Amino acid sequence: MSKQNTRSTSALGIQITVFALVAAAFTNIYITQPVLTVLQQEFASDLVHVSFTVSAVFLGLALTTLPFGVLVDRLPIRPIVVTGAIIVAGAGILGSFTKDLDTLIWLRFVQGLFIPALTSSLAAFLAKSLPADRLSIVMGSYVAATVFGGLGGRLIGGWIHTPLHWRYALLSAAALLIIAMIIALFTLPRGSTNPPAQKTTDTSARINIGDILKRWDLWRSFLTAFGAFSVFSSLFNYLPFRLSNSPCNLSIDWITAIYLVYIIGLFMGPLSGRLVNRYGGGKTLLAGSALMMMAVVITLAPSLIAIIVGLFVLCAGFFTIHAAAVGALNRRLSNGQGRANALYMLFYYAGGWVGVSLSGLAYDYAGWQGMILFCLLMLLLPVVSGIGEMRDPIKPDNNSPQNG
Repeated sequence: MSKQNTRSTSALGIQITVFALVAAAFTNIYITQPVLTVLQQEFASDLVHVSFTVSAVFLGLALTTLPFGVLVDRLPIRPIVVTGAIIVAGAGILGSFTKDLDTLIWLRFVQGLFIPALTSSLAAFLAKSLPADRLSIVMGSYVAATVFGGLGGRLIGGWIHTPLHWRYALLSAAALLIIAMIIALFTLPRGSTNPPAQKTTDTSARINIGDILKRWDLWRSFLTAFGAFSVFSSLFNYLPFRLSNSPCNLSIDWITAIYLVYIIGLFMGPLSGRLVNRYGGGKTLLAGSALMMMAVVITLAPSLIAIIVGLFVLCAGFFTIHAAAVGALNRRLSNGQGRANALYMLFYYAGGWVGVSLSGLAYDYAGWQGMILFCLLMLLLPVVSGIGEMRDPIKPDNNSPQNG
């Protein structure tokens, strides 16, 4: 009985650690997003330049998500997490003191490079280390933490601290990460992440990245991630500029409050899974794409209520697409899921970087209408993928047919 209690306590500790680390990591990703207009004024810059404080993080994430997924196979998890936390927190602290926008952007890029040490490497470790029944529970905490952290970063950056004091927000995000790291030191196991039994039974080694990239059916999920997140990140990134100008003329406090629509992600993931089971992945992707298209068009309306409704619809559509695309990717594979999911996240964050960068240019050149046109074009990617999913029934590794 004592051994069982110890095991339960250890599992609970890992669950708490996962939530704390992932939430703190995602807090750091989005910490500057609600105060972009403040940064623009303080550094006397343009909206595209200040948006790099967000897109640079996405670029770093895209570059190192895959390498950290491989690294966790070779090194213990604790030093990976500790190193990542120290560098991400340290870059945030340095960023809070800088007087130069380009220096801040480079420090944010460094944060992006090492955030996967706290996210993708941790997810890979959990997949290898936990039994299936426990893994589903802990990964539920992981997904909730991404939503909580994404929302928390925006609230800390634009609401909890006075927007003009954005430097304190960077310090707060760094402090949260250090606290999460300390929790991890007490809960994560020491030593190797790869027990001998797992080395021989890990079937993911049978499929390499080249094999995955040769399959068009898997590319549909990758391109869906790229297109959907490019639109989602673009709209939320330039929301402060849209709402702070006429006809809304909102303060940053009110703009930040509108980011609360993001919490709908906690509910749409499970709902999307049920929709896929009932209607198939293709129809679910098309429905999510239609919602996102409707949402971006709604934000053109010169009405604050309409824009808020549009953002709710945007979140509903995005999280529907995201869950359906991940589900389709994993159902099409009988092994190699670890590498495939790492590639998925690479395309996901690459989409965020490309989306924020190019949509900013579109916004600067043609206003909100130009950015909406860019978003509608990018949403053709999940639409084409949805059509492909409907025409191509899911067959894991082309052997075991399932409903698609």
